[in-house]
Amino acid sequence: MSGFDTGLFGAPGGYEVRILDLSGGNGADPVETVRGFRTLEHANAFARRYVRDSLERCRARGMTPAQVMEAWFAFGEDAEVLGGAEQAWRSAAELSDFAARAASDAEDRNWRALDPRRDADAEEEVEE
Repeated sequence: MSGFDTGLFGAPGGYEVRILDLSGGNGADPVETVRGFRTLEHANAFARRYVRDSLERCRARGMTPAQVMEAWFAFGEDAEVLGGAEQAWRSAAELSDFAARAASDAEDRNWRALDPRRDADAEEEVEE
């Protein structure tokens, strides 16, 4: 049994991030739930980058921060970390800052590098 299994470094079974479609196309149900985050820090970083990327895809040249937020609430996707209580990242904490200044570093938007499904795909390739 590893430290990850005992909860020493995270919740037993890990953390999950729910992706929510703000356009309402999926109703109140999440678009997907990403599983496999072994630490809260990993889940938080993924969710933060996912939301940042979603907001930047809604941004058009010349938009005010209020217009960026309006577009995101109409067409964007939010990410919600499940578990972690008060330490779980929430988009509301940084949304205004994200809207006020465009991401200057591509790494701020690179949620794919933190996606645990990527690790699972790599493990399957090695096994084959």
